[in-house]
Amino acid sequence: MTGTGRRTKTWNAEISIVESGSEVQAEARLRGKEGGQIVGQGTARCNPTDENVPAIGDELATARALSDLSHQLLNRAAHDIEVHTSRPVERLQA
Repeated sequence: MTGTGRRTKTWNAEISIVESGSEVQAEARLRGKEGGQIVGQGTARCNPTDENVPAIGDELATARALSDLSHQLLNRAAHDIEVHTSRPVERLQA
């Protein structure tokens, strides 16, 4: 994050969506260069009184999976900061 040089890094995200009846499950997988990955999970269920529109379930489940992934990434960053500085992180927000 510091220095005068500029370099580009690429992280790849992949979303998998599985529909089963009125339930949709999404998995958001983020892969970095070091080979590590973080996986977020999200689920959406159609209310029995609502019309079943699969595209909406896909969107909700995916949004929830990405939100889960985002929170995990923030927690990992906070942990890494604490390890690096030997001080607790007090104000790291999404």
